[in-house]
Amino acid sequence: MGAEVFEFGLFKLEPDEPNREPPMLPRTWDVSGLMRSIPWLRLQNSRGRNIYVRPQGEHGLSLVDDLTRAAVEQMKRAGFQPAAVIETSPGNYQAWLKHPERLSKDLGTAVARALARQFGGDMGAADWRHFGRLAGFTNRKPKYQGPDGLFPFVRVIEATGSAYPEAERFLSGVGREMEKATRLKTERSRSAFAAPRVDSPLKSIDAFRDNSVYGGDDTRVDLAYALYALSHGMSEADLRTALASRDLSHKGNERRQEDYIERTVRKATLLVGKQYGRGLGR
Repeated sequence: MGAEVFEFGLFKLEPDEPNREPPMLPRTWDVSGLMRSIPWLRLQNSRGRNIYVRPQGEHGLSLVDDLTRAAVEQMKRAGFQPAAVIETSPGNYQAWLKHPERLSKDLGTAVARALARQFGGDMGAADWRHFGRLAGFTNRKPKYQGPDGLFPFVRVIEATGSAYPEAERFLSGVGREMEKATRLKTERSRSAFAAPRVDSPLKSIDAFRDNSVYGGDDTRVDLAYALYALSHGMSEADLRTALASRDLSHKGNERRQEDYIERTVRKATLLVGKQYGRGLGR
């Protein structure tokens, strides 16, 4: 499968002894470590734990979960030959697709989601590091328990270990969609701080002073209006004029009043600048 180290999860929905054993027992092994641990895994499986596996860290595999046999055949016809097909319960399958390169977390998740959408897989299991079931152990979900008390084995149906033929084209397409989504998000962020249209005039500072949400606190009103005005394209000079439109004599002499206005403008400018930078992903 192109991975050297794997993470394993031994999950039991309802432990026999609550508060003594955790629902999930995690382990990390390479292939040789796994082979040495099979007796212990069998014991845990017999005690009700389901055995799951996934590659450790970023990797070049995608899991498509909850597939029908028809969906698996559809994947093959479309050029998405799985590297491994696992029957997790009678008539239900997981497919591991192998890419020719290691995928980043973001790309790996985007690819898994695109595959699940295209072939009818479980979108809830579509991410870069979702667990799949480990073949050779039983599926311990109660609904699969037979009249004889036994559970079905998770089985390997196919295992070529090969990358799928459509990999290069498919990864390129998903990458372009990610770039497009990022570009649109950036444009929306920029537009949030763009100047308003001609037919959408700015609110006046008096509208903010009349707003009961500020509780008559003129200092809060001044800063709120400064943030609003600057983010909507008002010049600093016009903002200073607006802030000086109320009686500021309680701030002190004329010099102190000017200092107050300048501090408010500078603080608003800094806050708007930080918000603008975050919106662009800088």
